Amino acid sequence: MNADAEPYLQINGQRRLVGELRVNGAKNAALPCLAAALLSDDASRLRRVPHIEDVHRFLDILTILGVESEFTDDEINIRPSGVCGGAPPDDLAAALRASFLVMGPLLARTGQASCGAPGGDVIGARPLDVHLAGFQALGASVESIGGRTIAHAPNGLRGATIVLDYPSVLGTENLLLASVLASGRTRIVNAAMEPEIVCLAEMLNSMGGRISHAGHNTITIDGVERLVGADHELIPDRIEAGTLLIAAAATRGQICLRGVEPVHLESLLAKFREVGVSIRRSDDELELSLDSATSLRATNVQALPYPGFATDLQAPITALLTQAEGTSIVHERVFENRMQHLDELRKFGANIIAGGSVSAINGPVRLSGAVVRGTDIRATAALIVAALAADGESRAYGIRHLARGYADLPGQLRTLGADIEQVPRLDTLTN
Repeated sequence: MNADAEPYLQINGQRRLVGELRVNGAKNAALPCLAAALLSDDASRLRRVPHIEDVHRFLDILTILGVESEFTDDEINIRPSGVCGGAPPDDLAAALRASFLVMGPLLARTGQASCGAPGGDVIGARPLDVHLAGFQALGASVESIGGRTIAHAPNGLRGATIVLDYPSVLGTENLLLASVLASGRTRIVNAAMEPEIVCLAEMLNSMGGRISHAGHNTITIDGVERLVGADHELIPDRIEAGTLLIAAAATRGQICLRGVEPVHLESLLAKFREVGVSIRRSDDELELSLDSATSLRATNVQALPYPGFATDLQAPITALLTQAEGTSIVHERVFENRMQHLDELRKFGANIIAGGSVSAINGPVRLSGAVVRGTDIRATAALIVAALAADGESRAYGIRHLARGYADLPGQLRTLGADIEQVPRLDTLTN
């Protein structure tokens, strides 16, 4: 595809979002749960799986490792063919960050694992030190050769107390995957507490694992000799839900999201209350209703590990805060390079002053249509939020990022009344 045919989203703004949607399963739960399938010879089924590019890439990796899979509707049937082995090709490993999650299960099952440098969005340093130090604590030898990580544990893994330098989500997941078959007890101290960690632990326990206190600072794993297959449903995607709620607030909309876990969004809901956005919640629904005459208030946001405000929602809420009265301060404290959307937001007319990982957003301002480019999944979502609130037509390039993290964000927004279209259309690109 030549540069002239690069697809973009054409968005005519200031259409109020109204309607109902059911939220997809969580992208950040799907990938570690797919990796868990490597831990058993038995077939497993994952339900409520989102159709996103990262899931399909991970399935490609599993195929190379000897796993058969079938993705129908929102279910994946996974059939390992004996003890899986091998390593992801470097190009597939570099395509997504979660490729490194094969290391834990392969090391636990076969005593050896290898993976090239993982890829993903360029949003800051995400070193593998937590993973590697954890594998070594479990008794594995680890070395790096030509950018490839190679680990060996010919005598199996042994339980240990592992103190993480920081609460890495992927690091916690990889160590859960490795230690569930280790001999003895493992304690992961300073573990990540995200709901996706709990979802993985619940799947591993349904396979016969013995994991307790997932979702807390310290997780305990009593190793077992063998795991069986599982039938497991993913949790709803809190980042997708949050993005849709923020988009609705930016357009003074009225939407109802079904099949959500409100408790997973407490930090966002607290910020909505501060800003002046009304949210009605029930066990599995969130309803946002905002009158066009309502004035939004400035607030301060710090992106932190869960249960703090999600770093994946930092860029989208920054777009919303351009419509709030006063000066809002946003501080990104997870990734140091996650402010790349600010220059693009300024093209809409946003009044933003930034320094390092902190930005000051002065509002409200009247946004005008602009031509912008997203640099990662969530930055692209933020530009869409701004375009929905802007007066006139916008073009958002870099939309390939969206397919990695959202099943169909433009389609969901159209369902809610947004005037948004991919140009050239997808069918034009594939013919």
